[in-house]
Amino acid sequence: MRNGISKVRGLLVLVAGALLLSLAVACGSGDQTSNGQGGLSGVIEIDGSSTVGPISEAVAEEFSKVHPDVQVNVSISGTGGGFKRFTVGETDISNASRPIKESEAEQAQENNVEYLELTVALDGLAVMVSRENTFVDCLTVEELNKIWKPGSEVNNWSQVRSSFPDERIRLYGPDTDSGTFDYFTDEINGDEGLSRDDYTASADDNVLVQGISGDTNALGYFGYAYYAQNADKMKVIGVDGGDGCVIPSDETVATGTYAPLSRPVFIYVNTENLKSSTELQVFVDYYLENTGELAAQVGYTALTSYDSEKAKVEALLTG
Repeated sequence: MRNGISKVRGLLVLVAGALLLSLAVACGSGDQTSNGQGGLSGVIEIDGSSTVGPISEAVAEEFSKVHPDVQVNVSISGTGGGFKRFTVGETDISNASRPIKESEAEQAQENNVEYLELTVALDGLAVMVSRENTFVDCLTVEELNKIWKPGSEVNNWSQVRSSFPDERIRLYGPDTDSGTFDYFTDEINGDEGLSRDDYTASADDNVLVQGISGDTNALGYFGYAYYAQNADKMKVIGVDGGDGCVIPSDETVATGTYAPLSRPVFIYVNTENLKSSTELQVFVDYYLENTGELAAQVGYTALTSYDSEKAKVEALLTG
């Protein structure tokens, strides 16, 4: 009888010990992910502009070296496409090469999505031709409007300027979901979305690079930073906004002398997710701390200071 009781007691001690060990492991695991001392983990979803995409990809790549258990997914569906997901709460961050539109802001409000707009770099829109093109070095804003305005009948280079050859012009540019498309059409044609539609349009800048570089009589536009990565394939031309011809560069974009095709670019952060997610807070802090250097590495112009953007985040988190 005593032996039976001893065996039962022994089993109970073993079971109790196993339970205590399991609870200790579970608690230790929970502390590791919540307090960050043992390393962060989780998933951060980013989508949007193909212009801002390379900056976010560079930041995500470096961040993963520090926090390898945080998965940062960076998708590219254009500024408009990114906002479609962001304003219904599908993503944490939306890359944008233009400010959010009123209609998009209303969509976010309807879905109780609040956001923080953060400027991350400066960019210019580059206008490009084939490297084999020897006759175009600069176009005026008026000439660009003549080519790109809705209903334009310009199909030949000689229609742009009489000194240009009698050669058919073929056009390449971003699709209508692109913030670059919105910015270019606003500055060149007077309103967002106003553009001829008989051109090769793509959300993939690489498609535009291939088209322009492989077509002697091509003309196209997209973000300067992406041109800088492919400068060996195309020729960038100057734009005359009224004060003479200016070529886009870090200096002319930063000083605003490359007018009117210089602009800030942004990320939009879901504030509810930012408040509740430690990994998102750490990522956004890392983004603002390092984006100046990383933006320059991928061809963008860094802000003089990111203090004001950091202050926006701090004000939100401290209330």
